[in-house]
Amino acid sequence: MRMTSRFYQVLHCFFLVILTCTTLAAQEPAMSKQNDFKIRIIADKLSDPWEISYGPDAQLWVTESKNYKVWRIDPVTGKRQQLLDLTKEREFPRYDQVSDEQDGGKPWPQGGLMGMALHPNLLRGKPYVYLAYIYRFKGTSAKGDGGEPGFKGYHFVGRVVRYTYDQKRQQLHSPLSLCDTIPASSDHNGGRLLIAPVEGKNYLYYSIGDMGAGQFANGGRQNKAQDKNSYEGKILRFNTEPDGDKDASDRWIPNDNPFNAAAQNAVWSTGHRNPQGLTYGLVNGKPLLYSVEHGPYGDDEVNLIEGGKNFGHPLIIGRNDGNYDGLAASVSDHAEIPGQWHSSYPLISSEAANAKALGRQYKDPERSFYSMPARQLQELFGKIVKGEKQEWEAYGPSSAALYTSDGIPGWKNSVLITTLKGSALLRLKLDAAGKVMEGEPEVYVKGKVRYRDLAISGDGKKIYLSADNSAVSSGPSEEHTEEVSYKGCILELTYQQE
Repeated sequence: MRMTSRFYQVLHCFFLVILTCTTLAAQEPAMSKQNDFKIRIIADKLSDPWEISYGPDAQLWVTESKNYKVWRIDPVTGKRQQLLDLTKEREFPRYDQVSDEQDGGKPWPQGGLMGMALHPNLLRGKPYVYLAYIYRFKGTSAKGDGGEPGFKGYHFVGRVVRYTYDQKRQQLHSPLSLCDTIPASSDHNGGRLLIAPVEGKNYLYYSIGDMGAGQFANGGRQNKAQDKNSYEGKILRFNTEPDGDKDASDRWIPNDNPFNAAAQNAVWSTGHRNPQGLTYGLVNGKPLLYSVEHGPYGDDEVNLIEGGKNFGHPLIIGRNDGNYDGLAASVSDHAEIPGQWHSSYPLISSEAANAKALGRQYKDPERSFYSMPARQLQELFGKIVKGEKQEWEAYGPSSAALYTSDGIPGWKNSVLITTLKGSALLRLKLDAAGKVMEGEPEVYVKGKVRYRDLAISGDGKKIYLSADNSAVSSGPSEEHTEEVSYKGCILELTYQQE
C-alpha cells in the first residue's frame, strides 16, 4: 500500500534521488539545484544494513540484519572488513531459503541482527562492542498469546551480547551475553542500542517494541507494554560491565533501575509501541535521551526519555488528545475468516482518564506526527475489518541522531530522523532546553527509499544513511513501492560550503 504525505511539498526538500545502488553508473549522482549536499554511494549490495555507527577510528561500523554480519567500512574508499559473522548463531533458516510450508510456517522476524553500540572508549582500554540479534524461533503461539484460530502470534527470542574488539586482527571475539531472553516477534522488535551516561557512568540502553501484539497477524497476542515485569514495549537499561551481584543474571542490570523492587529488572521506561531510534547528547550542557517510535495509524512519536516514566501505549496513542476515545489502538482483520476481526488491545474509553490513572509516571511525547481525527480513524478501522485497501499518512521513524555540531550552519541542536514510510531525512529544531520546537520538520533527501539509520561524521559535515534492500514493510502496512531509488547501500551526504 502506498502512503501519502503533505510534508513532501516542503520547500526544504532538496532533491529527488533517482539512482539504484545495484545499477550504479560511474557518473556522479544527480544533484539538487540548491546543491546543499553532495550524495555519494560508499557501499552497496548489503543485505539490509540496519545500524551505522561512526567509530572513533573514523570508520563506519555496520550491521547487516539479514546476513547477520558486522562490517567496518572505510567511508573514503568504500573498502570493507568483515568483523563478525553470526550466521551460526541464528537457529532458524533464512526465510528465502526454505518455503513457508517446508519450514513449518516459520517466518523471518522483523529485523534479525539489529542494533550495535560502540563503547565510547573503544580504542582507549574499553574495546567493547554491543550487539542485539534474534537467534531462536519458539513457535506460532503461546498460552493466552495468539492461540486463537487464524492468529499465529509468531514468537522469537533475542539476545544482547558484548564482544571484544581486536584492533590488530580486525575481529570481534569473546562474546558475553548480557541477556539472552529478549522477547521478539515477526513485528515491532524495536532493536536500537545506545550507550549514554548517567552522572558520569555509562549505561547501555535497548529499545524493544510491543511485538505487534494486538494487531494483524499478532492480533490475539497479549500486549504487555504496560506490564513492568515484561520486557515487551519498553526501553531497557543494562550495565556496560558486570557489577558485583551474586547472581550472574543480575550483574548486567543496574541496581538503581526504577523497577527493581521485587527483583532485578532491566526496564527503564514503559508504554512504548515500536521505538526504533535512540539518541543521546548535551543540549546547552543538559544531558538528554530521545526516542522515536511508530504510531499505529499516524501518531508517530518523538519522546524525551526519563527513567520510570510511562509513555502510554496502548492506553494513550500519540498525545493525550482524545482522538482514540471509544476505540482501541488497532483492529485486526481475521486471517482465516474474512469480515471478522479480533484484537487483544484494550478499549480506550478515554485517553484523558487513562493519563490521569497513570499519574505522574505518564509523559506525553515531545511531538506526534499525523494525529488522525476520531471520525477518520473510525472509517479506517471499518475498512480494515472489511479487508479493504486503506491509506493513511505516517513517517515510520526508524532512527534518530542528535546534531550538536557547528559543521552545518543552522543545524546545531537539532534531532535528525530517518523514516521508512516517509522515505526522507527529517530535521527537528530544539529550543534551549532541548524541547522540540513547534513547526513542520525540514525534509531532505526524499525519494523511494526506506532509510533505516544514520550516522554523523566527527566534523559534522557528513551524514551517512543506510537504505533497506526492499520497499516492502514487515509491519502491517505492507507498503510496497515498485521502484526503489537506493537499496541495500550506505549513502554519504556531504555539506557543500556556500
